[in-house]
Amino acid sequence: MTAVRPRLVVLGLDGLPLALARVLAPRLPNLARLAAQAGCIEAELPELSPVNWTSFFTAEGPGEHGVYGFTVLDPASYSLRIANFRDVRVPTIFDRLGERGLASRVLNLPNMAPARPLRGMLVAGFVAEGLESAVYPPFLLGPLKAAGYRVEPDTTRGAAEPEYLLDELRRSLAARRAALDLLWPDLAWDLFVCVLTETDRLFHFLLPAVERPEHPLHEACLAFLARWDELLGEILARYDALPEPKRLLALADHGFCALTQEVDVNRVLVETGFLRLARPARDEWDAGVIGPESRAFALDPGRIYLHRQVRFARGRVVRADAPALARDLRDVLLGLTFQGRRVMNRVLDGRELYHGRAAADAPDLVCVPEPGFDLKAKFDRGLAFGLHGRFGMHRPEDAFFYDSAGGFLAGRPVRVRDAGRLVLDHFGIGNLSGGITT
Repeated sequence: MTAVRPRLVVLGLDGLPLALARVLAPRLPNLARLAAQAGCIEAELPELSPVNWTSFFTAEGPGEHGVYGFTVLDPASYSLRIANFRDVRVPTIFDRLGERGLASRVLNLPNMAPARPLRGMLVAGFVAEGLESAVYPPFLLGPLKAAGYRVEPDTTRGAAEPEYLLDELRRSLAARRAALDLLWPDLAWDLFVCVLTETDRLFHFLLPAVERPEHPLHEACLAFLARWDELLGEILARYDALPEPKRLLALADHGFCALTQEVDVNRVLVETGFLRLARPARDEWDAGVIGPESRAFALDPGRIYLHRQVRFARGRVVRADAPALARDLRDVLLGLTFQGRRVMNRVLDGRELYHGRAAADAPDLVCVPEPGFDLKAKFDRGLAFGLHGRFGMHRPEDAFFYDSAGGFLAGRPVRVRDAGRLVLDHFGIGNLSGGITT
């Protein structure tokens, strides 16, 4: 007799807020099917995709897995680089399933490159340097290239050329469909994860067009979302055809809202005397400009680091001065305004926010802005406030969540890491740090 396989499918809807999903549902029937029974979860902080998708695929928070943003600063050389899978310090849910002999198929999951072996198949998502570094096992590379698969659409012209952006996103959807056809059909898997990141890209550049019927690009955006919904329907139809027992989770990694102003936190720190630049920056990545007189600096999006002597090569802040400095920084940041509006909703203490094996690398303070103020941490901007081609921004609240098993959200606030813990629970594997967060 064939053993029963309790399959689980996880559908990632990158950047989709529940409130917007419900607005769109009347025109997107497959999304409507999920939205009718959906709730919402909170993003991990900072509310960035690599932080949150890593929290999902490790079932842990940043204090354990060690990914705090898009960028990582070398404390000796002050060079800045993009975070990647090598920075993850704990096993993944796929590792833990593999130890039990269970197979995973993973499609377009961010921050899983460079790909490494797992029991199953992987096509990692952004920010893979190329398809070669995103794929395991290597034999997938040929069929994916033949299908024209690309890890990430070109969004560099998104602000100036919306039609080009929409065309790139259509090509991206076609690539996901081709990869789905490659990874799904033999059903030789227990867990299937597929993340559709196109919504995040669309909302960053064209959220006003999506939300406002009077916008000249509204119908073009809705036409693209109809294609996205068709792919959603194909995945749901494949799920429906699976034999029982089975379960479907669908989640976003963060919410979204309209952007009023980008706020460069490093420029704020320069103007208030906390950050001293040793020379003009070559570009936005040039963290080498942080001078020894600097008392603090920011990394994306609003991670504040005290320039501690024990932590950074040029740092001069001693332990005794750190508490007062943190209080001064919090006061300045909470007092920041734009045209009479408060910029920061909260400025949180990293020691209270993060716990675990990677907590020593956590930021000292984490800024959570008010809706509309998108925090940045560049090193070459001359103004604290401005618009730079994007019109939508991440929010920590209202991230879409659906569970076909039902009942998970009743009276219980949860975070993205808990979706990973549900995966482990589904297969009878206890998570590393405890149960669902409360």
